[in-house]
Amino acid sequence: MEKRRVGNSGLAIHPLALGGNVFGWTADEPTSFRLLDAFVEAGFDLIDTADVYSHWVPGHKGGESETILGKWLKRSGNRQNVIIATKVGKEMSPDRKGLSKSYILRAAEDSLKRLQTDYIDLYQSHADDPETPLEETLEAFGRLIRDGKVRAIGASNYGPERLSQALEASGRSGLPAYQSLQPLYNLYDRAEYESELEPICLERQLGVLCYFPLASGFLTGKYRSEKDLSGRARAELVKKYLDERGYRILGALDRVAEKHRSTPAAVALAWLIARPGITAPIASATTLDQLNALIGATRLTLASSSIEELTLASA
Repeated sequence: MEKRRVGNSGLAIHPLALGGNVFGWTADEPTSFRLLDAFVEAGFDLIDTADVYSHWVPGHKGGESETILGKWLKRSGNRQNVIIATKVGKEMSPDRKGLSKSYILRAAEDSLKRLQTDYIDLYQSHADDPETPLEETLEAFGRLIRDGKVRAIGASNYGPERLSQALEASGRSGLPAYQSLQPLYNLYDRAEYESELEPICLERQLGVLCYFPLASGFLTGKYRSEKDLSGRARAELVKKYLDERGYRILGALDRVAEKHRSTPAAVALAWLIARPGITAPIASATTLDQLNALIGATRLTLASSSIEELTLASA
């Protein structure tokens, strides 16, 4: 597998990232350890998490994912073999949120402690903070980079206007620049990224690490009616995809998967990996079978006719 550059950060990764949002949520600690071991043994390197994971679970306060990842790093001795990406900014508590300089510096120390590491490879603004000047946020990241605690920075969930403004502020003030963007992007959720964000990322040569590449599991083909959603953790996230366009996309995925003797999930990821400018989709798994299916996508080369069929069906 050929590695892909993450912007101009000096980081290079294989074209699949493991999503850590499930660690401590739908994957307990032993399961998370097995998934991480298998991911690295298969030759992959980028693990993406966030300080807020999994704050939304009753009884959780955030930091659960980073804590599990930190325990695994210590136990496995794999720190030098992986790229750790985490995020800051989403609300952990009323006084722990946003992208102010003081909060970023405090949150970074908390993440480093939970991750049991001296540095974060890719530290990302989890969401735009319109209350904080862009320069203040970038100054905080600059200090962390100078102190050797962060190697590169990225943005997540930024709109095109604020992303452009942040990049301009970096150039104008000599501050560190975002080297990557983490947007919502998959065969169903295409419009916002392709029309407004993709041109910026291509022009500025940003790495693109797209999240929900399987549309919360919809593009695996396992949810084909509301009945299939009963009792599922992601039911509310998937429901919006059950429409005429969604079924059209599933039909195309089924046909292409049969043609390539693959699965809808692998095909959906392979379509993303083949897109210009995409560095890696971030996909999560809760079983080794699911992880192996995700890894299989990186070995699948879609025919140009298959790519066109998927692109037209999801237009």
